[in-house]
Amino acid sequence: MRVIPCLDVDAGRVVKGVNFVDLRDAGDPVEMAKLYDAEGADELTFLDITASSGSRETTYEVVRRTAEQVFIPLTVGGGVREAADVDRLLRAGADKVGINTGAIARPAVIEQIAHRFGNQVLVLSLDVRRSAEQPSGFEVTTHGGRKSAGLDAIEWARKGAELGAGEILLNSMDADGTKQGFDLELIRAVRAVVDVPLIASGGAGAPEHFPPAVEAGADAVLAASVFHFGDLRIADVKKALRDAGIVVR
Repeated sequence: MRVIPCLDVDAGRVVKGVNFVDLRDAGDPVEMAKLYDAEGADELTFLDITASSGSRETTYEVVRRTAEQVFIPLTVGGGVREAADVDRLLRAGADKVGINTGAIARPAVIEQIAHRFGNQVLVLSLDVRRSAEQPSGFEVTTHGGRKSAGLDAIEWARKGAELGAGEILLNSMDADGTKQGFDLELIRAVRAVVDVPLIASGGAGAPEHFPPAVEAGADAVLAASVFHFGDLRIADVKKALRDAGIVVR
């Protein structure tokens, strides 16, 4: 079981909000990455949440600096549209690359990336919210959760894994930043249709929120604001998981 802090980065700074809005500054990504590495995080996820062409080189530079400072796997996402973007991020020091909107726009890119680099490199990220318009009751969103993709989230997760995604990062927009716990129904629904590793994201607020996510089917648990603002430490989460009989590193 992996515990993964997530750094949402905008213009070279870590930010965090609630339900993807009201963002506030949380610090320098390189310094935070070093701290999490020292505290025992199993991996780091780094998401460029604006990913505009103007800030792209800033992102590569922050990835380079972060990769030089940490010795745990680093996943980077944001603005990935094609295999060439993956190549550049891997050369900058990323171990894995996350794709979201780019895969929705052109699903074939999942196959292309997996074929060129191996599916272990590719993390398919889903920003999901509840919707009565989709058969499963969950829909995929894009543009930081501002737009509906018109896709059933459970079906898209299944298709993404079939196309070659090596891992699914499942973020509940409804739970994001609320600190009320993970969306266990969503985790169970995706777990039922994919056999690749599943990272649960969105809603963590207390140590006791993490074991139920694992029991629902998550292979890793991810959190952001509770770590950034000192509400929880990595050790707190690992202790809660151990106490629940879950094996952690």
